[in-house]
Amino acid sequence: MALRETRLRPEVHLEEVPAPGRIAPWSVALTADVSAPRSADELASGRFVVLHDPAGQEAWDGTFRLVTLVRATLEAELGADGLLAEVAWTWFEDALADAQAPARAAGGTVTRVLSQSFGALEDRADEVEVEIRASWTAPDGDLGPHLQAWARLLCQAAGLPPLPQGVTAIAPRR
Repeated sequence: MALRETRLRPEVHLEEVPAPGRIAPWSVALTADVSAPRSADELASGRFVVLHDPAGQEAWDGTFRLVTLVRATLEAELGADGLLAEVAWTWFEDALADAQAPARAAGGTVTRVLSQSFGALEDRADEVEVEIRASWTAPDGDLGPHLQAWARLLCQAAGLPPLPQGVTAIAPRR
């Protein structure tokens, strides 16, 4: 219920998808795409998986484990920055802090891919994609702040400006 009641920015489009069934007795999975305001252009995408084992798992340090993925295309000059991975990981940590989502046993990876074209394709611009994979344990069943944090991370990776504290985005009229 906490996930269903969580309000996200209108640029974040969620969809429930089949969840993994062998890792924990209970699970739910969501995918999301982040689009530019008033556009269909996808800026970022990802997956949010909640695993719940009432008996707990030692490696989780709890009963609720959250596993996430965020993918986004960035500006080419960011791909050359040697600190990109560290910066992207701070996006994750800041998103949790901003959403007041306490996390235990957090870990993950940041991968960047730089694509350069040659020959007949040399006119294409360089492309940079960042992929942030993270997992952490929520201390209880209040998962709304964790979904908020993941959505903030998606929007950060997509390059959307953060909303000021206490401001809720309103979807434009169609």
